[in-house]
Amino acid sequence: MQMYDLINKKKNKGELSKEEIEYIIEGYTKGDIPDYQMSAFLMAVCLNKMTHEETANFTVAMAESGDILDLSAIHGVKVDKHSTGGVGDKTSLVLSPMVASLGIPVAKMSGRGLGHTGGTIDKLESFPGFSTVISSEQFIDNINEIKLAIVGQTANLAPADKKIYALRDVTATVDNMSLIASSIMSKKIASGADVIVLDVKTGSGAFMKSYEDSLALANEMVQIGTLAGKPTYAVITDMNQPLGRAVGNALEVKEAIETLYGKGPDDLLEVSITLASYMLLGAGRVESAKEGKELLLETIKNKTALDKMAEFIHAQGGDSEFVYNPELLKTGTIHYDVKSPSDGYVNEIKTDEIGMASLILGGGRETKDSKIDLSVGIIIHKKLGDKVSKNETLATLYANDDTKRKEAKKRLLNAYVISKEKSNRPPYIYSVVTKDGVKEIR
Repeated sequence: MQMYDLINKKKNKGELSKEEIEYIIEGYTKGDIPDYQMSAFLMAVCLNKMTHEETANFTVAMAESGDILDLSAIHGVKVDKHSTGGVGDKTSLVLSPMVASLGIPVAKMSGRGLGHTGGTIDKLESFPGFSTVISSEQFIDNINEIKLAIVGQTANLAPADKKIYALRDVTATVDNMSLIASSIMSKKIASGADVIVLDVKTGSGAFMKSYEDSLALANEMVQIGTLAGKPTYAVITDMNQPLGRAVGNALEVKEAIETLYGKGPDDLLEVSITLASYMLLGAGRVESAKEGKELLLETIKNKTALDKMAEFIHAQGGDSEFVYNPELLKTGTIHYDVKSPSDGYVNEIKTDEIGMASLILGGGRETKDSKIDLSVGIIIHKKLGDKVSKNETLATLYANDDTKRKEAKKRLLNAYVISKEKSNRPPYIYSVVTKDGVKEIR
């Protein structure tokens, strides 16, 4: 088998076999296939696409290029959730303790934030003492004992994906649906969960800006998960404005805790419960998503989800007192209200600009090595469709540096489009994709 022949085959719209794809991934990971040949292959894929079966084989080969987390010692059906990334997205902090409190093991590998989207691990480190650096033995023990553990991704998780992504980034081969889907799913498959639920964002703050592209990505990933033998569900959710009202690590943790108290924003609760209901469905705990939602709401009413959050934080070295007294979480010393420049209605929010304003304050990373300030961020007071008067507060900035605060204010004002006409609020959830098809929600 020669790489030249496989490049030529894909260039001429041929379909590659499982063995041919495994040869490419293994050869490139080991360094036997050079960058210039892999670049040519990736460009051929971008031009001629891959079939669902090719994409699934490509994904599994990348997953198997490094460590596959062995979760066989965990009792029960292990579930995991992955988001394609957004602004104010703290659903993992809400849904994980809810699902775990119902006896379903939640085994999560999460990443840190990069750019304007936040990472679950960064948010959790707002709890003093909390650590995601735990041994695989403790990870498994914690899940067996309390049904929930969250750790950082191992260095050798899907190493082929790391190499290929770096190459795609500099060869104009990022925007191919099969390559995007396989990059996400290779890490999820390597993480070892039995059931995968995907939160696919769409809108101005999402990777996929249009619903059509988000739906195509969701379909691709569900196909991959299904062909890999894992029940997979994708929920397409709105990111035309921040999820909830808090943007920034400690502020988002506070809002997640408020939601577990039953006092959180409607959009965060609805998205979290919908995602969690499919985790329960996939695990066989319920027969329908509707039944799952009823059980999940009960975990908020009876405070079992809140207690599970405290138990989880304590198990990984954090101070669980902060769960019951979230006002203890440190927030920026400068509180600054950003005022509306005119009367009207909030017609548009450039969500990525809100994320950039938080990054400028110090709440995000410009590079992998950037140090972030967990205490800074933004509380959104006006969202899409809201009426606003001139000099009324649009949002409050939480900062520790006045120069950064001034720059963030400019970005935040740029994010808001105020008009005389009232626009409709977008739906929180657009549709759910399963192996059986697409169910429209909106």
